[in-house]
Amino acid sequence: MNFTISIQENKNGWLAGQCEQLPEAISQGKDMDDLMENMKDAIELCLKYKQEEYRRQNNPCNIMPLTLEHEKKRITKTLKRERVYA
Repeated sequence: MNFTISIQENKNGWLAGQCEQLPEAISQGKDMDDLMENMKDAIELCLKYKQEEYRRQNNPCNIMPLTLEHEKKRITKTLKRERVYA
């Protein structure tokens, strides 16, 4: 896969880059080689994060204990209300 990097030079001569396909992938370097190496790392980290986030969202067995506790409390309150109104 090819990525497009927008590059700007800042006031102190460093190069800053941002990936157009992954806007959160941002890095900088002293020269073009340094910037490209840093951008590769930034893109890899973003892709790993997105992959983990996708797995978390699409895994139906990944339920946090706090969610279960909240559901148990809600069920308990509902049962108490039924007894009061019954």
